[in-house]
Amino acid sequence: MTQRLHAVALLVRDYDEAIRWYTTALGFELLEDTDMGAGKRWVCVAPRGSSGTCFLLALAKGDEQVAAVGRQGGGRVFLFLHTDDFAGDHARMQAHDVRFMEQPRDEVYGRVVVFEDLYGNRWDFIEPKG
Repeated sequence: MTQRLHAVALLVRDYDEAIRWYTTALGFELLEDTDMGAGKRWVCVAPRGSSGTCFLLALAKGDEQVAAVGRQGGGRVFLFLHTDDFAGDHARMQAHDVRFMEQPRDEVYGRVVVFEDLYGNRWDFIEPKG
């Protein structure tokens, strides 16, 4: 038996604003945007060239979900994005006003910087050594 993680739900306030941000600021690819009726959509994005897990952009409904938008990691780094072009991707992200929490730094595992997405979820952006 083979299993793989297909999607991770990421709570968002608005489908279209999230699609715009993830596809422009991070350069992700819109994989699917299917109308499910009653205001619900099945929206998947992933890093360009990725063949692995995607994000299901899930519209927050109700007080509990709305309160969790941008806090899915409880204030700590929640997501880890790898690149093979740190300088180029970092420059694109800066041009789209991505909020960086620090200056890029070199660690034993590679070059890294922490940033927040449009809702405040914290990410490690890493170019692994290798």
